[in-house]
Amino acid sequence: MTKMSFTALSSAINILLQSGTLATVKAGSRMQGNETDKFALLAFKAQVVEDPFQAMSSWNASTHFCNWLGVTCGYRHQRVTILDLQSMKLAGAISPHLGNLSFLRVLYLQNNSFTGEIPPELGRLRRLQVLWLHNNSIGGSIPANLSGSSNLTIINLSKNNLVGNIPLELGVLTRLKKISINTNNLIGYLPSALGNLSSLQYLFAYGNNLVGSIPEALCQIKSLNVLSVWENSLSGTIPPPLFNHSSIIVIDVGSNHIEGTLPSQLGHTLPSLEYLSIRNNNFIGQIPASISNATNLFVFQIARNWLSGKVPTLEKLKNLTRFLAAFNQLGTGGANDLVFLRSLTNATNLELLELNSNNFGGVLPESVGNLSTSLLELSLSANHIHGEVPAGICNLVKLQELYLADNNFAGHIPPQIGRLQNLQRSAFLGNNFAGAIPLSLGNLTLLSMFSLAENQLHGSIPARIGKCQALVYLDLSHNNLIGTIPREVFDLSSLSDCLDLSQNQLTGTVPMEVGKLKNLEYLNLNGNMLTGEGKTSKTITQKDNCSNSKILETLAPVFQIAIACSQELPRDRPDVAHVVTELQRIKDAYLRTSS
Repeated sequence: MTKMSFTALSSAINILLQSGTLATVKAGSRMQGNETDKFALLAFKAQVVEDPFQAMSSWNASTHFCNWLGVTCGYRHQRVTILDLQSMKLAGAISPHLGNLSFLRVLYLQNNSFTGEIPPELGRLRRLQVLWLHNNSIGGSIPANLSGSSNLTIINLSKNNLVGNIPLELGVLTRLKKISINTNNLIGYLPSALGNLSSLQYLFAYGNNLVGSIPEALCQIKSLNVLSVWENSLSGTIPPPLFNHSSIIVIDVGSNHIEGTLPSQLGHTLPSLEYLSIRNNNFIGQIPASISNATNLFVFQIARNWLSGKVPTLEKLKNLTRFLAAFNQLGTGGANDLVFLRSLTNATNLELLELNSNNFGGVLPESVGNLSTSLLELSLSANHIHGEVPAGICNLVKLQELYLADNNFAGHIPPQIGRLQNLQRSAFLGNNFAGAIPLSLGNLTLLSMFSLAENQLHGSIPARIGKCQALVYLDLSHNNLIGTIPREVFDLSSLSDCLDLSQNQLTGTVPMEVGKLKNLEYLNLNGNMLTGEGKTSKTITQKDNCSNSKILETLAPVFQIAIACSQELPRDRPDVAHVVTELQRIKDAYLRTSS
């Protein structure tokens, strides 16, 4: 063999040896990383104390960890990239060893029963993009060093038991598009540092105990679509530049202590606005006429503020599903206050229309019968509306709640009311209705609460009312009703809250069937011309104080406050300040009329 050929062979051998060494080093490194991931997963499993679906039963030595349920590995390195154990009813603590899954990009642990705290070690996951821990029972504070996971685009920690302040350090996560920290027990301020989140689109911080004002720094985020901070204790005003963000889709600051006015150009500067809620605050001024230009608006909630003046035309809001404007000072008491209702006939998907407890005057326009056939609630109580109720109101066949109480309505109750066969709660009390109770009332088989008290109704109580088998509350007191009490009324075994027929001109005997109403808490037949032993029974006099007619006059607004306070969603409930204010107003009105 020549010297040259030997040298070439030697070089080739060296190359092969070096390649083998490198391959061995890389294989060893990969093996070491794989073992790290495996041990991290097993450490996580060791912290799980409940696994009712046996989701982690495959997590054992007989199966490669990349094939374990909920584990996804990258093809090249066989390292864990996704851990998805959502909605498995797992309980236990989240192991800090998850911080060793250095290739992890997505962590889904939501909708379980994890307790303990969020491990600060998660801040070591440089590749982590999505962190979903919502709907657990995790406590402690939000780790400041989550800021180390610089590639995070989504953080969802909502519906837990987190406490403490929102870390300023989160402001360095410039790739973050969505942060959900709502429905916890967080305190302190909304940090101005959040204004550095230049990619942020969604900020959900509602349902906490945050104080201070909405930082103007948030207005620097040009990509912001949703700001939802309702049900906190925020004060001050909405930063004016926020109303110039053409990208804004949702503003929800309800149930805080925020004040100020709605800008006159609101509808022009927020053309993409779909959801606006300022309810349960201290806003003053008028509803801007420009709101009609926000043509995508489907929820407009301004209830329980101090807004005044006329409601502008809303004819362009064709997508509107909720217009909640109760408990303000809207209207002037004038004849044209309710003209705007005609413009709402364009909102063909309108479901909730609450205008009660304002200063609306005039008559209820015929156009009310042309409102959306999807309407579920129409509330006009506690205003100054007079005249007759248009028969067309009975075209709203999906109505479940109809409140007309405490106004100056006159004339007959529309005989077509029986068409409203989905009606469940209705109050007509405190008006000047005359005529007879419509026979068609018996068609309302879903009706559970009905009050016609404090009117001028005459005629007899229709026996067909006995077909309203869902009734738990029936008040026909303080009218001019005559005749006997139909036995069918006492067959209403559903009656449990109230049966008040007092202060009428009813005659005859109290039938023994009154004893069938075993679950009834309040029965009042006083102030009639009834005879029989039943009249003096204990059942009849359970609540003597309710016989006062002036107290009954206040029932409608108090009843509506009670309903509002018992809403399932916290966002739909009034705050304490507004409840106290409204109850004081009702009390003052009662004292004035009683003096």
